[in-house]
Amino acid sequence: MIRPLASSSEGNAYLIGGRSPLLLDCGLPFRQLQKATGYRLTELEGCLVTHEHGDHSKAAKDLMAAGIDVYMTAGTARALKLDHHRLHIIKAREQVKIGAWTVLPFATEHDAAEPVGFFLGQREVRLLYATDTYYIRYKFPGLTHILLEVNHARDILDANVASGAIPPAHRRRVMRSHMSLQTAKDFLRANDLSRVREIWLCHLSDGNSDADRFKREIQATTGKPVFVAEK
Repeated sequence: MIRPLASSSEGNAYLIGGRSPLLLDCGLPFRQLQKATGYRLTELEGCLVTHEHGDHSKAAKDLMAAGIDVYMTAGTARALKLDHHRLHIIKAREQVKIGAWTVLPFATEHDAAEPVGFFLGQREVRLLYATDTYYIRYKFPGLTHILLEVNHARDILDANVASGAIPPAHRRRVMRSHMSLQTAKDFLRANDLSRVREIWLCHLSDGNSDADRFKREIQATTGKPVFVAEK
């Protein structure tokens, strides 16, 4: 169902399989996306872009030029200066149908023009994709799959500031734009996970995270199979 193609500050892209395959974010060069998908990009129903930062939107223009529909908010499109007949403008809390999927965008908290996450439904599947947000204000019913940013742990971030590895200003920026391990656990506890089949952790910071620890703690919190997108 969820296949990470890239998941880091260098680029983020996730392939969602099943009927009407979708690409969630496109933060890789177009040719890399082609190769990562086995040169089957034209089989995509579309690409959903969360926000304008290059590690999430890099290939948007090239995807549209290749005949693939790309969905993003008006704020994201303006920030990227995109205008194309394959561009579809979406709004937070306004549902849209994309192939077999019903997609509900929702507002996220990030230093971007009009960022969103996505709650997707198809038959018995209810999938949440939330990245580059330090907080999620909503709860989601009937979740079966979760793809969630867990960018950093506060204690690792603090240790890096204390050692001089990162400046205090960088810590403040990370805290206001990306989800911490503690916030992720709080969010998961607040939702009904009874139907969840798998949880994917994505967009881990290179220097402020610990993949093994994050997987272990989220698994202990939820009792669900947990995977880390580390590409």
